[in-house]
Amino acid sequence: MRAKRGLRVLAGMVVMSAGLIAVAQQPNADDIVWQKSVAKYDKQRTAVLADVDKAAHEGPFQPSWDSLKGYKIPEWYQDAKFGIFIHWGVYSVPAFGNEWYPRNMYVQGSPEFKHEVETYGPQTKFGYKDFIPMFKAQDFDAKAWAALFKESGVQYVIPVAEHHDGFQMYNSNLSDWCAAKMGPKQDIIGELRTAILAEGLHFGASSHRAEHYWFMNGGRQFPSDVQDPKYASFYGPAHVGIDPDKDQTGHPDTAYLNDWLARSGEIVERYHPELMYFDWWVEQDTFQPYLQRFAAFYYNEAAKNGQQVVLFRKNNAFPDGTTVLDIERGQLDKIREQHWQTDTSVSQKSWGYIKGDTYKSPESIVWQLIDIVSKNGNLLLNIGPKSDGTIPEEAQSILKHMGAWLKVNGDAIYGTRPWTVYGEGPTKVVAGSFNDADTKPYTAQDIRFTTKGKTLYAIAMGWPADGKLVIHSLGEGGGFKVGNVSLLGASGAIHFTQESDGLHLELPAQAPGDYAYSFKISPPGE
Repeated sequence: MRAKRGLRVLAGMVVMSAGLIAVAQQPNADDIVWQKSVAKYDKQRTAVLADVDKAAHEGPFQPSWDSLKGYKIPEWYQDAKFGIFIHWGVYSVPAFGNEWYPRNMYVQGSPEFKHEVETYGPQTKFGYKDFIPMFKAQDFDAKAWAALFKESGVQYVIPVAEHHDGFQMYNSNLSDWCAAKMGPKQDIIGELRTAILAEGLHFGASSHRAEHYWFMNGGRQFPSDVQDPKYASFYGPAHVGIDPDKDQTGHPDTAYLNDWLARSGEIVERYHPELMYFDWWVEQDTFQPYLQRFAAFYYNEAAKNGQQVVLFRKNNAFPDGTTVLDIERGQLDKIREQHWQTDTSVSQKSWGYIKGDTYKSPESIVWQLIDIVSKNGNLLLNIGPKSDGTIPEEAQSILKHMGAWLKVNGDAIYGTRPWTVYGEGPTKVVAGSFNDADTKPYTAQDIRFTTKGKTLYAIAMGWPADGKLVIHSLGEGGGFKVGNVSLLGASGAIHFTQESDGLHLELPAQAPGDYAYSFKISPPGE
């Protein structure tokens, strides 16, 4: 059962007034080995947790769902519409399968297991840790990345600070296994933050640490370096008994939950992100009081520092109204009153870089952005850089094409709000997660609407072959009297007639650009 309110932790159990809802995992022998391996950082961890709990009770929010429902989504975020997600880490070195390579290389029978043994040798001789010295990031240029992001038209950037593999891409005081101390020996997140802010963009961070509790547990099923106590602080806990392919539930022990909260708090204290993203496994009931503590801490710290911040959730990790809903590789089929976000990737197979991945077309991503914005959402578009620190040419090309389209059509996207209906036309979106590739190609008859003040924008997802377009939602007597129509990127007014069956437009001979076309429609006198 999901927790709703009044949570507290007693005797290792998460409880509320209605009774018991979840029992925290009692640490097994492997968990205790991990706890001992990270004990050198107990003092620092305790200090961060004290900061978190102090701030969580000092400010406009308290660590309860009722209090956190006072959160308001910032206007700047609702105006921004388009952001970049970055999955980059040690997993870009093998560049095989997907970003779950560190787990799957220890899952017997998987393609990654076979590839690992054939390419690098048995996991007792060469484990995931051995990729770290190969992760050099020698061509990484944070300023060049940020300039590309600016050119692409994005307004915020969210790099993954720590993925499921447990390797932090920042300078951590809670672990030795981080990019500032190993591999690149650079504070990747810190350098990106500086460059991103210098371009006038908003900076965020993402933590996928929760899943690390069990992520490497395949290595306990056969002889591997995961079982070597020397590497427990990196691989551990690698808790046996949780398999996300069969059962996505599980209850981490208190020590791990405290470590998760401390690492999350450290990211906020060190880098002050304006956006914070957690991946899916924080939905487990035992995370609930820790999520409350983090959210109150994050929101109160932001208030103290004059920031307006965004915290994302997937599914039911947080109650509605306390955070921004994020839908992975999917979208909605109607307008949502509360602002929301889709996160998806330019690549088809993996969030991180892999050799031989396939990429989406710029056209399909522009269409997706338009559809999402018309339904009161934002698009967070992921790229996966290579281990040398370069962004694949295919990804760069997509971002540059997005930027070129937004340079012409940005007025119909940035700072807009949804109209009374999101659009019209024959093509229907398949709602929900993990199906954004299921929507069929759009046509010129597919129209999406956005508004800004008294101005209505109608964005056609194609250019009519006959040079004529009818917008049926704007028929005479429909409530919107049309006074003027222009086409973004084109000079002069568009000839129109508003008839009973819709607004009839006569288009210029040449389309102003590619992919989709934005008509600015104003009432009389505007």
